[in-house]
Amino acid sequence: MKAVKGVAIACASVMFAGSLAACASGEANPQGEAAGTKASDNAPLAISLVIPQVGDIPAKGNAVEQAIETYTNTKLDIQWVPNSAYEEKVNIMIASNELPKVMKLNYTATSIGAINSGLFWEIGPYLKDYKNLSAQNPQHYDNIMVEGKVYGVPLYRDIARAAYNYRKDWFDELGLQLPKSLDDWYKVQKALAQNDPDKNGKNDTYGMLLDKKYLEGNSAVLTRLAVSMGGVNKWGLVDGKMTPEFMTKEYVDVLKMFRKFNDEKLLNSDFAAVDPAERDKVFDSGRAGLANSVAAAAKSQQDRVSKTDPKAVVDNAAFEGPQGIRLAGESGNNGFLAVSKSAVKTEEELKKILTFLDKLMDEPMATLQLRGIEGTHFVKVDGKTEFKDFTLFQREVKPYRDNLLNLEGYNVPPLKDTPLGEKAAKMVIDNQKYVVPNLALTLTSHTYSEQGKALDQMIWDAQTKYIMGKIDDAGWEQEVNKWLKAGGEKIMSEYDASYAKLKK
Repeated sequence: MKAVKGVAIACASVMFAGSLAACASGEANPQGEAAGTKASDNAPLAISLVIPQVGDIPAKGNAVEQAIETYTNTKLDIQWVPNSAYEEKVNIMIASNELPKVMKLNYTATSIGAINSGLFWEIGPYLKDYKNLSAQNPQHYDNIMVEGKVYGVPLYRDIARAAYNYRKDWFDELGLQLPKSLDDWYKVQKALAQNDPDKNGKNDTYGMLLDKKYLEGNSAVLTRLAVSMGGVNKWGLVDGKMTPEFMTKEYVDVLKMFRKFNDEKLLNSDFAAVDPAERDKVFDSGRAGLANSVAAAAKSQQDRVSKTDPKAVVDNAAFEGPQGIRLAGESGNNGFLAVSKSAVKTEEELKKILTFLDKLMDEPMATLQLRGIEGTHFVKVDGKTEFKDFTLFQREVKPYRDNLLNLEGYNVPPLKDTPLGEKAAKMVIDNQKYVVPNLALTLTSHTYSEQGKALDQMIWDAQTKYIMGKIDDAGWEQEVNKWLKAGGEKIMSEYDASYAKLKK
């Protein structure tokens, strides 16, 4: 890679036209003709893209875009669509089959329908021929499969971000260890709430707090804790059957623990009405010792709480249980780039498109997207990089970073950061091997498509009632049975059938 590094500055800065011309042809193509390129074919490949607008639309011919075009030997025609109108635009383009060569799709019913109708190329069989695309964690691709096949390249995002922040100074003061069992979590929660860790003589502190979104999305805290104790991530196999988390022992044990928290006044009793931002403010104000979060957030949480308590020490940790670290994996993408069959008609051109996408993850392009242009957006310090003008980076580079292919930690020099920031960056890479996937993420259930939101809300409401003591164990079982009869049983059956079909 030393030769590549040597041309990276020239490619990225677009200061020397002669050097730029050399960038596109000066690096050997590791895929050769298998990836759809020929040494004699030096004409730039015209590629039309439709992607969401992030911030202001970049000026045509800007330095970043020129650097990408020169390095990849392409001519880009990018249509930036306002993010608020993006899905509507995608739906219109799909309905009319007036598609660009490459477009960002989200995993929606419309996109899946278009894929099943044959509008986009299946690329799974080709991925092995591209060194960067094939080097990524297979879960990135598993999480965008349609009927077991891959139809796009994910906009890669971290899969293993799950972590919690904690007040290390409070843990040290109270002699607490990081929890690795539910008994440990209970002891920590109780000590932080009752043993006056801030030494102000008042009973005004908490361990972990909940908010009204505590069951939703990738950060659902009960899911994360249940997974760490050996449970499934949203959905998983139990005795060979697809089963929702709330019907597993590990999850119910966590649910009972939070009920105990509430019974003993170790939890904020108004959590069902608390906004997530208000929950965060309690930690930031120095009144909470635990925060369900993501690895990278510890640094900013330290900054905020230090304004209240200059002596505060924040650290972070991955969720761990009896089996070691086990993390509820996230989807690992912000949508995916799909290649349309109407605009790309031959396998030869498809391979050229894939070569372009693969080159976006070469070191010069990864650095360009994630750091910008050296001397303009970043500088190098002791083998690491440091932003020189982050505001300028956000304006000029972020639109490309958010919509093209890159992944922090892959083919890019590390950022100079605080020790906590550098620890977090390492965590999300190292912890990928501990990820537990949601097995139903790409399975098909017509019942869930039609009733899923209502059924999710039904069971979320039941969990909140249970934690708050409004229903007992028998009442919880009744709510689960209501969910099953209202459509849950059909979802389980349809997921079983979909999973069995994929495993054939």
